[in-house]
Amino acid sequence: MKRYIYPGSFDPFTNGHFDIARRAARLCDELIVAVLHNRDKEPAFTLQERVDMASRVLKGIPNLRVEGFEGLMAEYYRKKDATAVVRGLRSESDFRYEAEIAAANRILLPDFESILLPCRSDLAFTSAKIVREVAAYGGDIRGMVPAEIAGEVSKRLLRKDLRGGEPLLSEGEG
Repeated sequence: MKRYIYPGSFDPFTNGHFDIARRAARLCDELIVAVLHNRDKEPAFTLQERVDMASRVLKGIPNLRVEGFEGLMAEYYRKKDATAVVRGLRSESDFRYEAEIAAANRILLPDFESILLPCRSDLAFTSAKIVREVAAYGGDIRGMVPAEIAGEVSKRLLRKDLRGGEPLLSEGEG
């Protein structure tokens, strides 16, 4: 059985994340979207909120499940009896970073395998960080995040001191 893990902080879950998850699920028997709890970062959304958002967006993919996790990827990989980790690549710098992480994980676990999927060109410049920035200033993020969560993300991330507290995207429009 091929069990892949697609890890990330997904803060928030973007259209690029959705595309990589959808494509990776077609390559394996089971895909675990592993939402990372990183003690060194202060995410905009709680771990449970990020798990819930990813679950809503990905609910139509039958061989996929969403879980939260904390700790070393190599340990999670071993615990889940995974055959590979999937990571999305937007740029050359992503490739270098992911190659370094894969090498470190192979030191910890020699059987660790990584699959690097290039993102679609129309999503290459969309990141969770950019979504947070655009939403903070009241920008329209509907082309950046899945419709199921766009209103929730927009409302949460809007900096109330900038636009009088009103997002451009109302909660019912997501």
